[in-house]
Amino acid sequence: MYQVRRVNIGKTDQLDALARECGRLYSQTLVSFWRTVRHKGIWLKPKHLMRWYPSDKLHAHTADACVQAFFASLKSWRERRKAGEPDAKPPRKRKWYFRIEYKRSAMVRKSGMLRLSNGRGNEPLVLTWPWELPVTVVIHWTGTQYEAIATYEQERPYGPFPVGEIAGIDLGEVHMAVSHDGEHTHILNGRLLRNKRQYQNKLKAKLSAKIDVKKKGSRRRKKLIASKKRQLKRLKNQIKDVEHKQTSKLITTLHQAGVQTLVIGDVRDIRQDNDVGHTNNQKIHQWSAGSIRFKLTYKAERLGMDVALQAEHYTSRTCPCCGHVRSKVKGRVFHCPKCGWSYHRDGVGAMNIRYKYRGEFGVPHVVAAMAPATGIRHMPHARVAREQSRENVCVGNCTEAAGL
Repeated sequence: MYQVRRVNIGKTDQLDALARECGRLYSQTLVSFWRTVRHKGIWLKPKHLMRWYPSDKLHAHTADACVQAFFASLKSWRERRKAGEPDAKPPRKRKWYFRIEYKRSAMVRKSGMLRLSNGRGNEPLVLTWPWELPVTVVIHWTGTQYEAIATYEQERPYGPFPVGEIAGIDLGEVHMAVSHDGEHTHILNGRLLRNKRQYQNKLKAKLSAKIDVKKKGSRRRKKLIASKKRQLKRLKNQIKDVEHKQTSKLITTLHQAGVQTLVIGDVRDIRQDNDVGHTNNQKIHQWSAGSIRFKLTYKAERLGMDVALQAEHYTSRTCPCCGHVRSKVKGRVFHCPKCGWSYHRDGVGAMNIRYKYRGEFGVPHVVAAMAPATGIRHMPHARVAREQSRENVCVGNCTEAAGL
């Protein structure tokens, strides 16, 4: 289990030089690899290229990380190609700047300062660091400044997971997530998130139309592009804030209810061969199901809960009371034509995901007296994951984001 802390460290000439050197190593690795494939037909391994181009400006393990990053991208491309994604492309683009990765062997923390080595004879990178020594530190450019992402390895607070309370979670586009723990159903209201998405699409269309009619290279066009980036970044942060607050509230509620196993519906393949029209296709492709699943997973694991994925085929169409499968469900209320039982549609999905995990899917259950679903709304003034901390006297303002 890992925990991540993000720290904004500003922009300095030293960071620019290090990022440029990492970009040089990455580009040379990329060129040498594909040149060898083209001329010799040999696919080299990371160990073959780690010492081809030594760097006298970086720590040896930081230079190795640049080579490993290329091979990680190559591996991802091959896995996607095997999975049947025809649009997957291999890494072929050179980098002028690249992320700077420091491993534990290049770190020393003393008197509240984190010293990151850049090799013998080079000036180290020094950051104000009031926290413990991390496992790795990755420094990358965010568009306005550099950000350090520190990774900490943590043990789970509890021992082996007991076979206790199980909660099923149905992810949705209308409602962010709906959970059922056997007694209660909790619904994450997704109205605000959908509102942000719709405004984001309108803003993109409006600003893109204005940019297209401006002359390339003109001052007005550059101002419009900068304004578009600034506004979209603000919206992206707002969407991220909504997702974090909503998922934190749901996990806290389930943990207080004694839930020990979280079963999340697996919707990773919903976009494949699924054409439901222009409008609905846009909604599905902008649906942040993966982001919600990731946030629910690591937040649950931090509290000692186990997390599992469960296929959710027919879970929203099967009546948990009598086992009847409907051909199609319209609206947000599920009504069984056979036994007359009705409940919230997404609550039925979460209920059946839980039953499916327990091996009881399709078996009639006595669920006639169900408690009404409880809605969880977005609280704008709730505690956020990112909070402003003291000023970093080394390289700028420092912002902590524990757990992101």
